[in-house]
Amino acid sequence: MAEATPLDTAWLKAHPLPDHHDNVDKNGRGRVLVIGGCRRVPGGMLLTAEAAFRAGAGKVTIATIASAAIPIGIAFPACAVVALPETEAGEIAPEAAELLLAEVALHDAIVFGPAMIDADIVRTLLEALLPALPEDIFLLLDAVALRAAAAHSDAIRARAAHTILTPHEGELAAMLDVAKEEVASDPLASLGKAADRFGAAVMVKGATSHLIAEGSCLAYAGGGLGLAVSGSGDVLAGLVAGLGAQGLSPLQASAWGIWLHGEAGRRLGETMGPLGYLARELLPLVPGLMRGV
Repeated sequence: MAEATPLDTAWLKAHPLPDHHDNVDKNGRGRVLVIGGCRRVPGGMLLTAEAAFRAGAGKVTIATIASAAIPIGIAFPACAVVALPETEAGEIAPEAAELLLAEVALHDAIVFGPAMIDADIVRTLLEALLPALPEDIFLLLDAVALRAAAAHSDAIRARAAHTILTPHEGELAAMLDVAKEEVASDPLASLGKAADRFGAAVMVKGATSHLIAEGSCLAYAGGGLGLAVSGSGDVLAGLVAGLGAQGLSPLQASAWGIWLHGEAGRRLGETMGPLGYLARELLPLVPGLMRGV
């Protein structure tokens, strides 16, 4: 595999963010649908939704279990909410697929997987959703959806030009059905195998994050240990989807998302300390970072 190109401000300046005109409305800035949540982690999508807004999206909808929908809508009044049927265990029920497909047509980007736990249900939902998605909609699979992706590699390849997979090393190992130690020993090689298998844009998150998309391989070294905290990946997923909803390609949206997430972590590490900040504290830094490039 070719050597990775550094993901730095020079690369970002060569691949700039969308230049919105003053008269663009909220629909023109992109609409994101976040699908996820369960009774055990009812609020995880709030981080993803806010990240999408911070990255510039104009509208965000959260689709989650019915018992959490109203509290989430009250906690984040800028978001629309869709109450989905749920299982006795508090997971999104498989019959929610029909409701989700009706919502998909109203959005430009989808994040599927944050704060979900039941991999079997996720596999069932993916089986229903993947073949029915519009070809050009921006799809990001995260968290448990990545562990379910191996069962749907053909369907992902069929729409790979508009799909992003965002695993850490353990999730990448599950996607490839190999031991985590194999991925840890050479994450870039494993990333290349995943890109070949799924055909989509794929990143692997770590002390150095790598991204393969559209024939390019990028590497971002930075961010710091503080990013290894619950909710951090949810923030990254929302940043990427918010950028993709505005028309960025999977390569550009992923690269910008990785850099914004990492640089926010680096700044918090400098001002608050290397450990102990919360994932939600990354979010207020994002607009200023976008403006500064």
